[in-house]
Amino acid sequence: MNPSLKLFIRQMLGVVMAALVPVVLVAFLSIPYTLGGHPGDERVPDTAAALHMT
Repeated sequence: MNPSLKLFIRQMLGVVMAALVPVVLVAFLSIPYTLGGHPGDERVPDTAAALHMT
């Protein structure tokens, strides 16, 4: 493989990973926090909302 091509591929992978890793981390940390648990987990029903009289 051409040395300049090897350098280009290494730099390109570095840029792609530098852009992708923060996006993945934010998604996997913020979605469970927003949902109050991991998707697919059983949720305890909120009793305060169930007793609200409107």
